[in-house]
Amino acid sequence: MTRLSGLQRDVLTLYRQCLRALKEKPSDTRPHFREFARAQFRKHIDVSKKDFATIEYLLRRGRNQLESYRDSGIRDIHG
Repeated sequence: MTRLSGLQRDVLTLYRQCLRALKEKPSDTRPHFREFARAQFRKHIDVSKKDFATIEYLLRRGRNQLESYRDSGIRDIHG
């Protein structure tokens, strides 16, 4: 089994947090949030594992977006 770097673990942790946050949303809009999260991660799949600055920036941006979308007032999302 391959060992993950700290940044790789951080990315996976953020992805899991995004999926867990779905449980707080109305069941009819959960697929919209799930697809949005998947699309955001897929959009950056080609970023090099060695491009630490970009990965750290994307992690910060992702965490900020997650905090915003966790707000109970946000009930739906359209990517």
